[in-house]
Amino acid sequence: MSQTLEIAEAYEVLSDDKKKKIYDQYGEEGLTGGGPAGPGGAGGGMHYEFRGDPMNIFSSFFGGADPFGSAGPGMFDLGGGAGGPGMFFMNQGGGMDDGMFGMHGGGRRGHTRQDPAVLHDLAVSLEDVLKGTTKKMKITRKVMSESGQKLEDKVLTVTIKPGWKSGTKITFPKEGDQHPNRTPADIVFVIKDKHHPKFKREGSDIKRTEKISLKSALTGVDLMIPTLDGTDYHLKLNEVVKPGTTRRLTGRGLPNPKSPSHRGDLIVEFDVEFPNQLTPTQREAILRTF
Repeated sequence: MSQTLEIAEAYEVLSDDKKKKIYDQYGEEGLTGGGPAGPGGAGGGMHYEFRGDPMNIFSSFFGGADPFGSAGPGMFDLGGGAGGPGMFFMNQGGGMDDGMFGMHGGGRRGHTRQDPAVLHDLAVSLEDVLKGTTKKMKITRKVMSESGQKLEDKVLTVTIKPGWKSGTKITFPKEGDQHPNRTPADIVFVIKDKHHPKFKREGSDIKRTEKISLKSALTGVDLMIPTLDGTDYHLKLNEVVKPGTTRRLTGRGLPNPKSPSHRGDLIVEFDVEFPNQLTPTQREAILRTF
């Protein structure tokens, strides 16, 4: 097929939304009906064959101008704007250049298959979530070429912002294994909360269980409650504390990821420890009291 006919055919497909959609989904085979069938047959049952006059198409688009002289050597803008989807480039040998729409073997299609994303869990402490941090993560990827395969190490800098929740994904596009004629996979780090010995995360709030004796629960007690930023909070209990009672320390939790200047709360839940047994004297004292 001549260059003129090839480009005219490509323009006709790109100018027709239905044909373009079929080409994007099924490729050239979907238009011609000669390739693997999609739902309802190849290209949804369409059989496309270019029957127009290339020069008429160019004349209607370029207003009668010579398209091979006005667009500059080796370049035809078919309505996509500079660098847009309608841009074609011709190499010196007469075929479509890399990344362009080529019909009937005149070139190579622009859409190469991308490998599936590679996910890595990234455990982050609550202290790091509180202040934000950066982590250097080394990955090893395969680089395939005509001369063989080699392993390549690369260090990626992961920036974790204050308050980011478990499940947040940080993506490094096209940093995966490199294979000829395939787009490398994206590398994705997924934030996971690291186990903390003192606190449990609940959204932007954090929760702590504080054990107190039955005596303290009944008579009152002064407590020093540890917080996530390393300081202690003085909490005085004067009233009777029942098992499961909570106290909320405002603004002592994690930053809100959408508004880092606002922090959640530290929720303290009290676990009242009951004695396993009472002496006769203790039993008698309780009976006299109640």
